[in-house]
Amino acid sequence: MAGLVDFKNEEEVKEFLDNLGTEYSYQCYREKDADGCHRLAEYLENIRKNFEATAKVLKNNCEQNDHSESCFKLGAYHITGKGGLPVDLKAAYNYFLKSCLKGGKKSIDSCHNVALLVQDGRINDGKPDVRVARDYYTKACDSKFAPSCFNLSTMYLEGSPGFPKDMTRALHFSEKACELGHVWACANASRMYKLGDGVKKDDGKAETLKNRAKDLHQKQKEAPEITFGV
Repeated sequence: MAGLVDFKNEEEVKEFLDNLGTEYSYQCYREKDADGCHRLAEYLENIRKNFEATAKVLKNNCEQNDHSESCFKLGAYHITGKGGLPVDLKAAYNYFLKSCLKGGKKSIDSCHNVALLVQDGRINDGKPDVRVARDYYTKACDSKFAPSCFNLSTMYLEGSPGFPKDMTRALHFSEKACELGHVWACANASRMYKLGDGVKKDDGKAETLKNRAKDLHQKQKEAPEITFGV
């Protein structure tokens, strides 16, 4: 059938990839399509392995086009210093925040990253801001992002200056994270019910949650390992 690429033919594959790069470049620079620019960045990163060029496209697409996914990936580049960019946590925070507030496929991940950077004070001279962290974790948790729900539960479980313990909320967010598939959240909730720690003791619920934790852990062990790029 005309148009199909024989991926066993090296020349056809090369031509196909070259044409793909040309198409994405046209979408980005001639059609001014922000999604096309992000596709170009992913092409440069994953196919051409040109991380410096990727960083430039991401920076332009985030700053000029407010593209949420490009802002998220640009923030990640600043975390690791990828693409020749300096390791700059404040810059990463600003790009994650922009992505978080903009909305999009990676906005919830960005909200979680904002909370992480604020919680440990890395962008504020070592001064944590747990209330701001709570707000962004809550935003991500409300969108069913399990790690944010778990982090909220631990914040309420441990407490901190100006942020008192709240075992009821700790349990609430532990159970929510558990429902979303977070192993340690299930384990924490199980322990709270087992000990009656801030909640009425309930051996039945403790056992149910413990079994869910075991099941999730087993599934994680059986799942094939996947490595994601930044």
